[in-house]
Amino acid sequence: MNTLSYKTVSANKNTVNKEWLLVDADGQTLGRLASKVAKLIRGKHKTNYTPHVDCGDNVVVINADKIKLTGNKWDAKTYVRHTGYPGGQRTLSASEMFSKEPARLIQKAVKGMLPKNRLGSALYKNLYVYEGTEHKQQAQNPKSINLNDIK
Repeated sequence: MNTLSYKTVSANKNTVNKEWLLVDADGQTLGRLASKVAKLIRGKHKTNYTPHVDCGDNVVVINADKIKLTGNKWDAKTYVRHTGYPGGQRTLSASEMFSKEPARLIQKAVKGMLPKNRLGSALYKNLYVYEGTEHKQQAQNPKSINLNDIK
């Protein structure tokens, strides 16, 4: 076989086939769930993965209110933000953030695993997180996926 006949195929936004995937977060550990969802959003599970192109899938995560954290992370893990004013640093523990808005835990964990550039911002828009089993993407017919099958 002539090895010179092989071509390296790079995906672009016209040749990418994006799918809608549904992930159930019930009983999943936060970090493991976030790393697998970030891999799906980035497109690293596809054969035509190209690092500089949004070739990942749109991911809908349901049951964000049933997520697990191991060890003492509910109290020890802190989320820091700043108001922009002097002395305006504010911290929340994971349990405080979970009681206010459980979906934010998954959103922040996945966003931290995406690239910190324009591509990462565009990829983050492909994530949809909902607290219950109901979601607004029924019209897209998302395909349910088992995270335990993803490596």
